[in-house]
Amino acid sequence: MNEAYEYLADWFEILNDDCDYPKWSQYFIEKLAALGAGKRGLELGCGSGAFSRALAKAGYNMTGADLSAPMLTKAAALAREQGLAIEYRLQDAVTLKSGEKFDFILSPNDCYNYIPPQKLQTAFAHAAACLKKGGVFWFDISSEHKLRTKVANNMFADDRDEITYLSFNTLFSDRVETDVTLFIKEKDGRYIRCDEKHTQYLHAEEGVTKLLSAYFDVLAVEGHLGEEKQESDRLNFICRKK
Repeated sequence: MNEAYEYLADWFEILNDDCDYPKWSQYFIEKLAALGAGKRGLELGCGSGAFSRALAKAGYNMTGADLSAPMLTKAAALAREQGLAIEYRLQDAVTLKSGEKFDFILSPNDCYNYIPPQKLQTAFAHAAACLKKGGVFWFDISSEHKLRTKVANNMFADDRDEITYLSFNTLFSDRVETDVTLFIKEKDGRYIRCDEKHTQYLHAEEGVTKLLSAYFDVLAVEGHLGEEKQESDRLNFICRKK
């Protein structure tokens, strides 16, 4: 079993084409402007760079960081194809370091679910150290409700001409482990099988907010695209560095 996103990187945005990246990106763009967040931003856990590309097109000076080398390779290639000057860095959120201070750090699409609870405070401390005073720290997580009742102990599939995606999800006390199988079509028509493993940890809103309070003022906790959090599978933590 290979590490997360070793094979999925090339297909991630294709398989997530139903999430409406343009609408999701516009939500960030409008709210960052309303917060007066500044123009120098870091997308942490950037994956293949969908959001950093969208923000760069909107006039932001973006950097992307991720711990998956295949994801960063894909991100850099997509940015070049679109004529965007975005620097991508191989970094882990838990040990994040930067020689510069950013106006904001944006970490969408569950990056912090991949961090064990005992390492969250360290990750938040490193994020704070990379921000200017008053800088915006905005990340989301999949809610406990979503992981426990919709993802855990369930199987998901996506069957397309070029790829078939299967995921098998198992609930443990503090996490959901996902075994992913991909069947990828080769040029000669044969399919190759690739397997990788993902682990996402369950984080309670109250516990996350308490850890954040050491470094940030939590401005809001809201659901996906600003919806009521009680009705949402995703929680957005919007914070300002003290």
